[in-house]
Amino acid sequence: MKHKFLIFTALSLPLLFMSCSKDNSDTPISEGKYKGTFSVTYKSGKQSGRTTLVLENGRYSCTGNPDRIPAGGSGTYSFEEGKITFTDENPWTTDFDGNLILEGQYDYQYNGKNLKISADKNGVGHYEYNLVKQ
Repeated sequence: MKHKFLIFTALSLPLLFMSCSKDNSDTPISEGKYKGTFSVTYKSGKQSGRTTLVLENGRYSCTGNPDRIPAGGSGTYSFEEGKITFTDENPWTTDFDGNLILEGQYDYQYNGKNLKISADKNGVGHYEYNLVKQ
């Protein structure tokens, strides 16, 4: 009986560790270029577009699209308490949803290659970047 318990335990431990998904949200994101998609979900529906995010020396640059899905942005970024904060340094017009600019505090998940940045903003919508390190 003791032998069966040891075998069961030995076989179960790897499964336990594999099933625990660590999102590394306390791990700062590696500098470099990330490409992928941006999506915004409003009550009226979801819109998405392609984007590129470059992180380098505490600065960021995010490409935008003509339809502003996303609008883009550039400036500085920092990490604090498992979140990433972007501070955009550009002047913008007010004829669109300003939350489409990569600005403010976001939750993130990062595993060394895949990066997900997301935030619910001002009760307007859910804004999400799903990116892959290049």
